[in-house]
Amino acid sequence: MQTPGKSLKEALLCARSEDRLTVGVYESAKIMTDDPDSVSFCVLAMDEDFQCDIALQIHFTLIQSFCFDNDISIVRVSDVQRMAEIVGDKAQLEDAHCVLITNPAEGSWEDPALEKLHLFCEESRSVNDWVPEILLPER
Repeated sequence: MQTPGKSLKEALLCARSEDRLTVGVYESAKIMTDDPDSVSFCVLAMDEDFQCDIALQIHFTLIQSFCFDNDISIVRVSDVQRMAEIVGDKAQLEDAHCVLITNPAEGSWEDPALEKLHLFCEESRSVNDWVPEILLPER
């Protein structure tokens, strides 16, 4: 069985290649508001500045609540820099604190890595770990 970190990396890379990633707290909030049914998975990335950034903590709380209310699987990672490296270009490095993966187009293949992540989240919730933390693999 592959690790959740490897599955997450694969799911992010697959979604990026299919243009199904939304990177950024505000961009993610807009997608969640406009089309919540299109969102399949949410990743919140923290760094050492998180404890000092009250606005980001509030955004995370609201995003988590939204995900719970709309049955969107959600995980945390503690390496926002690594997350930024995986998801994109230099413009996105500033705000890789929240990343959404939207659903694949109708008729396309399901992403097996994303399915493994959904199962991981379901298992975590069954033991009251509502926002499990995943370690991203190194390069």
